[in-house]
Amino acid sequence: MCGRYSLFTEEENQEIMRIVRRMSEKYPGNAMRQGEIFPTNQAPVLQLLGDKIEPELAVWGFPRFNAKGVIINARSETADERPMFRKSLHVRRCVVPSTGFYEWSQDAQKIKYHFAMPEQGALYMAGLFNEFQGEKRFVILTTAANLSISDVHNRMPLILPKDKVEDWLMTEEFAIPYLHAAMPALIREKVE
Repeated sequence: MCGRYSLFTEEENQEIMRIVRRMSEKYPGNAMRQGEIFPTNQAPVLQLLGDKIEPELAVWGFPRFNAKGVIINARSETADERPMFRKSLHVRRCVVPSTGFYEWSQDAQKIKYHFAMPEQGALYMAGLFNEFQGEKRFVILTTAANLSISDVHNRMPLILPKDKVEDWLMTEEFAIPYLHAAMPALIREKVE
């Protein structure tokens, strides 16, 4: 599961800075959240507009049918079977730019960890988007945790290498098989 993620805009992280600047130019005075991103926050996603990849603002979480709460993640293994996600998987894929994500240990201590890509400032997560009552919303796809996270949590985001972002957005022939791809090893830091 991915219940929170980070979007820090340190000066040395030019990839993330470009996305945040673009959102501020495109939507002056927007409510885009930076730092620790929570469900229902507005945050940038990358999507295909025509033949170009562009950042857009969206709210994290699809509304539940009973109107109580939001669905923030979709299991990659079953997304193509679930009516809520199937069409988005085929025609409304997005990428969630981040600097990492958070998970808590499942023991009594509930230690918070930040997971990130080694030696990279950005971590790209595969997502799906849709519109609900005129508002663009997204979910993050998750998969079984690999060894770099499995001792903390049994799920992790479906992570895209930077050079596969375009393939995820543009090519269904890449995206569908990628739902079952092996994930990269991550580094972790305990959050105090």
